[in-house]
Amino acid sequence: MKVLFVQDTLINAGTEKSLLNILPYVTSNLEAKVVYLYPRHDLQEDYSRAGISMIFLDLKGKYDFVNGIKKLFKLVKVEEPDLLVSSLLRSNLLSRFVSYKTGIPLVGTFVSDSYHPDSNLSRTKSQRLKSGIFKILDKWSSNIPIKFISNSEAIAKAHLKTLGVPFEKSVVVYRGRQIPSQSWSKPNNEFYTFLSYGRLIPLKGFEELIKAFSRVYQKFPQTQLIIYGEGNYRTQLEKLILDLDLIDSVKLPGVNKEVTKELYKSDCFVFPSWYEGFSGSLVEAMLSGIPIIASDIPMNLEAISPDETALTFPVKDLDALAAKMVWAIQNQNAMAELGKAAREVAKERFDIREIAAKYEQTLFDIYHESQATQ
Repeated sequence: MKVLFVQDTLINAGTEKSLLNILPYVTSNLEAKVVYLYPRHDLQEDYSRAGISMIFLDLKGKYDFVNGIKKLFKLVKVEEPDLLVSSLLRSNLLSRFVSYKTGIPLVGTFVSDSYHPDSNLSRTKSQRLKSGIFKILDKWSSNIPIKFISNSEAIAKAHLKTLGVPFEKSVVVYRGRQIPSQSWSKPNNEFYTFLSYGRLIPLKGFEELIKAFSRVYQKFPQTQLIIYGEGNYRTQLEKLILDLDLIDSVKLPGVNKEVTKELYKSDCFVFPSWYEGFSGSLVEAMLSGIPIIASDIPMNLEAISPDETALTFPVKDLDALAAKMVWAIQNQNAMAELGKAAREVAKERFDIREIAAKYEQTLFDIYHESQATQ
């Protein structure tokens, strides 16, 4: 079976990294090519090293939909795929139009809670207007994909509410990662180190994390917080760090392509997101065995169990987050046991080889189902 995977860019983010992790493990029965639309090539070398075939459509600006439809339509005619798989809004809309015109079956993906109420908090009025228009287009065309692959049950249920896509039209395949041979053991740090990483955008909860850390720092000055990543919220976070007089104890080092190695140098991983898809970062932390503190959003709770594999706190609750961080410092042996338990759970549930096999089989099942109904 030949499949074209269509996505917006090769930016270093969850959806793009997920495909990068999965495709090297599919069998030769599936011929995969990744089509990306816009000139962000962050992961191009990684895709190339992994032996993944790529086709760049080189669209201009943020949208360029008319040209995009023409180029994708022409590509589909040349490649003659058995199946299209699209991820993220712009790729979804283009792929749906082309699928409708060509009759090539399309599989959509649900990778995040795109229309969560909090998504509008940091948007301008014009951005909210655009988002509303795209939501209408998204909902209007959501009947075109024959199936959706969702990275969590919570995300599938969220799209039932926002787009009206029936839950039974979704198949859940979690994100996976390669199981590391190294298992976390407490590092010999001068400072107790809290670690987090992700895009520097409001929904990741880094503002709340920094504010909570400032309270922890008052009690335990031998602590530090390191947040890896980049994004348009950097300036605000840097100002917050300066205002809270945390310039020596909170670091924003930027993007680190080998950030998972930092898990073994840190004492605790904190994941404070307001909402997510099913987070690859959380899976990486679980597989390392590092102690974890995470927000109690439904997507996280599909991976971790409160007080069994991680500490959790009510999302955006600064008091609760600070209290959990203090508890982690004061109960380091108990935290280490939670980390060990999380690693064992993750090894059973999120091994990338098993995830890739399930993903591939899901695509074949969807394709054969579509052929049987024609």
